[in-house]
Amino acid sequence: MRALIPIALFLLMGLAFAVGLTKDPKLLPSELLNKPVPKFTLSELYDETETLTQEMFKGKVSLINVFGSWCVACNVEHPVLMEISKRGDVNLIGVDWRDTRPKAKAWLEKGGNPYRQIIFDNESVLAIKLGVSGAPESFITDKSGHIRYKHVGVITPKVWQETLLPLVETLKAE
Repeated sequence: MRALIPIALFLLMGLAFAVGLTKDPKLLPSELLNKPVPKFTLSELYDETETLTQEMFKGKVSLINVFGSWCVACNVEHPVLMEISKRGDVNLIGVDWRDTRPKAKAWLEKGGNPYRQIIFDNESVLAIKLGVSGAPESFITDKSGHIRYKHVGVITPKVWQETLLPLVETLKAE
């Protein structure tokens, strides 16, 4: 009977891992859904004297995109953000996370700047409040500044067309 205990424990662990592997890691729940963007006071990337706060998200539907010059996946996503910016469908705001101003500016100079404004968050002040676990991560906010959707990972053309843009259009119509 005692010989069966390790086997039973092994089977239970295997079952727990199997269940865990069936979950999509991109479907991370956010405690902030339908709540206002958390309070913050940070500077703008290009203008250190300009103070940005959560109030910047009121009055328009926004796509908040957390990125960094160090982020390999952000390089993959960047051309899609440039296209979204050209179309002007949404107020596109960047959060430059765990970066330096010179590196971020050089990265944007090289690839283009799709953002209307960029929040400089080198010490993870806003990222922690948003529950960011990695870059890129993006959030859609409604006109009242409430977070309505969280996307973990790269925004591809398919994700934009099939998931994010329809939500943006719905929120703009509200």
